[in-house]
This record gives sequence, structure tokens and C-alpha cells, in this order.
Amino acid sequence: MRISSLSILIAAIIALPLISSCKGRRMKDINQGEIHYSITYGGPEGSIPRELMPKTLIVSFKDDKILFDITSPIGNTGIANLANHNENLYDTYINMMGGRFFYAGVPDETAPGLKAMEGMQIQETGNSDNIMGYNCTHATVTLPSMPDSVFDIWYTDEIDIKQPNVSNPFSEIDGVLMKFFFFMGEREFIFEAEAVYSKDIPDKVFLRRERYRRVSKEVMDDYILRLVNL
Repeated sequence: MRISSLSILIAAIIALPLISSCKGRRMKDINQGEIHYSITYGGPEGSIPRELMPKTLIVSFKDDKILFDITSPIGNTGIANLANHNENLYDTYINMMGGRFFYAGVPDETAPGLKAMEGMQIQETGNSDNIMGYNCTHATVTLPSMPDSVFDIWYTDEIDIKQPNVSNPFSEIDGVLMKFFFFMGEREFIFEAEAVYSKDIPDKVFLRRERYRRVSKEVMDDYILRLVNL
């Protein structure tokens, strides 16, 4: 059966958007889009079964703006962290039990809820690997509270985000984290990149959210630890 040139052209046009967002395919020269990470958990069990905890971290980025968003499938509960250098915004947001709160931070500050990460030491190992088509660098991390434990992180400089870690504990890493972790209280969040998508991200995503009540860092710390330790 003969296939017309027009049919081939139409099929190619339909396939293009799918190709541009394939998992595992390196996206070159992206300056805006999303990175999706799987989440697994360490530390003690809470009252909420782990299968009901958030499964995905979505990082939205555009030029030098970046938003980390972890949202639970239950009740739109979650935590978000925003860095917008142009607007001098380094906000942390939390939705919990019907309340909406935010803390306005400063660059290179340890974000609320991550006090357990303070004082950590990062050591480059010289090892490299290919993760989803990106050349990645390996480093190890030690924490003062767990001197006998060593944690691994991987990052790449092949995704075009300026100062990607300015509002998280890895601010000294000049690269996009592909495998990393956070400790919030005693609970460990382990993140691993699964997909990089090139897509248009509206500027409003990186503006301060409305209808959130501003609170101090101490109050936000308390809210986050209460949420993650449920």
C-alpha cells in the first residue's frame, strides 16, 4: 500500500511535540521548561502511609527563575520554594489543613524546614556519569548531625538555569541537581530526575502568590515539620 507524502508530513508534525518531551532524551539549549523527579522516603514512618505521600517533585524554570513544587495528591497539601532574582523573591509556600502561608527569604539562606541540612559539607569526587543524556558530576555530602553517614548527589551544568540552587541547601553547587536529597526533621526526601520537558512557562508562575499569609521563618519551620511528620 502506498503512503502519500502528505500523510508522512502530517505524521511527522504530530510526532514532534512527543519527541521534544521524551523521557531520557537530552534537551539541548533549553531556557524554560520542567524537570520531573520521583520522590522516595527514608526515616521513620508517620501516621500517613508512604503510598499516600507525594510521589513527584516538579521544578519549573525560565531563564534565571525557578520553582520547586511538591504537592500531595490529597487535599492540595504541599510545599513550594520560589527563586526569582529579577524580582528579589525567595519565597517558601505551604498549603496545609486549609491554611496558606509564605515566608519571604533571602539568597543563599537555608530554606525553612531544612534546618537539619545546616553545616553540611560537600566533597567533589571526580566521578561522572550520564543521566538521561546529561553529563553529570558526582559529589558526596556529610551532615554534622549524622557524621557516620555519607550521601550522594549528582548534578549537571548542561541545563541552562542560572543559580539553580540559590534558595536550597546546595547553593554552592553551580549546576542542576539530578539526584539529591533533603532532610526535613527526621524524614529524608530522595529525589531522582525522570524527565526534562521543554515547554513555555508563564511569567506569573514566578511571581509572589496571592492570598497567602506571611509568617516568620520560625513559624514556617514549625508548619513544615508538622506537615512532613504527620
